[in-house]
Amino acid sequence: MRSLRRRLIVLLVVSIVGVVGLATIVAIKVLGGPSPERSMGPVARQIQLMVQLVPGHPAGAGAAPITISDHRADGFEDREHTQVLNEILHRDGLDLSAIVSRNPDRPGMVASVSLPGNRWMIVDVPDFGPPRDAWFVLSGWIILIVLGATGVAIYFTAVLVRPLEMLETAVGKIGPDGVLATVPEEGSAEVRATAHALNQLSARLKTTMESRMRLVAAAGHDLRTPMTRMRLRAEFLDEDREKWLHDLDELDRIADSAIRLVREEVNQDAVEAVELDRLIRDIETEMTSLGHAVSIDHLDWVSVKAGALGLRRALRNLIVNAATHGRGCVVALTALNGQAALTIADRGPGIPPDLLNKAFEPFFRADPARTQFIPGAGLGLAIAKEIIERYGGTIRLENRQGGGLLQTVVFDAVS
Repeated sequence: MRSLRRRLIVLLVVSIVGVVGLATIVAIKVLGGPSPERSMGPVARQIQLMVQLVPGHPAGAGAAPITISDHRADGFEDREHTQVLNEILHRDGLDLSAIVSRNPDRPGMVASVSLPGNRWMIVDVPDFGPPRDAWFVLSGWIILIVLGATGVAIYFTAVLVRPLEMLETAVGKIGPDGVLATVPEEGSAEVRATAHALNQLSARLKTTMESRMRLVAAAGHDLRTPMTRMRLRAEFLDEDREKWLHDLDELDRIADSAIRLVREEVNQDAVEAVELDRLIRDIETEMTSLGHAVSIDHLDWVSVKAGALGLRRALRNLIVNAATHGRGCVVALTALNGQAALTIADRGPGIPPDLLNKAFEPFFRADPARTQFIPGAGLGLAIAKEIIERYGGTIRLENRQGGGLLQTVVFDAVS
């Protein structure tokens, strides 16, 4: 039972029921029927008086009618009360014996006093004990306690865990930009304080994110002016002119990629149902016309919820990356269990296992020295991951057995 809500409910219910149950047991012990010694004392004195009124007793002349029988009262003998009653009678000097019996068909007890001549005097003994259906009453009492305690526990547990639920909801609503959604500041003092703290955190985080994006965009934009001047000056150089121009092209690609990364985080196209198989086939046709070794294994018909332009840009980056660095790739799309799984398998050297978790970082290169001849700034995977996760998808990289890299993209399919 790992849920805090369930633990609190069980703790409150057990505590309330335990305390009330203990109090009930004590009350039963204290308020229950009297002990046999206390209940049989008045009965013994009553018997002593009634014996004197029995016809034929020395003191019984003119006695009122008394229940006399040739046999003792029906029922089973209550040995404890019988023993106590006989001890009291003998202690009071009466040479009599009595049997206390209970009859399941009627409440209370009956004392049968043995008289001379095989006669029995029947005396009713009031029952001061708890009612015969006491266990049913007690069971109903406990059930009411459990139901009431459960309701109280559920209510107060909901109040106690409300700030935690607010945290969970706020974290679950984090947008693609990493900013928390605004939480209404209402409810108890603790809930309002938690909501206010979350809103402050969200505001600070949003300010920081916007500042970072403005910095990257401004840096990328400002780099273009000096690079343009350097390019003009490099045209008049005689020595190393090509190297200068190559380095300037590389700087220009880095600046352009940085600006595009910021734009992907800020700009979001409309979400709609996109036929993923048709989109992949269009990309494959485009890549083939540009000379990339891209082939299709199989494409299941499946649609996903995403922005068409952004998703096309992300998948194009992944396929271009596989075709360029992996010396060609094979694309497959499978629809299974309500999900769309896109796999891109290339025939390249793959990525060292210790660098797989860094492949989506900006400006990442698995082997900078060996891939300098390939144009690019190392932002293709970072941009693709940003777009895919924005639309609720996931991307995973793993090395294939026998060589090559396998890129797997998973989306929830639209029925």
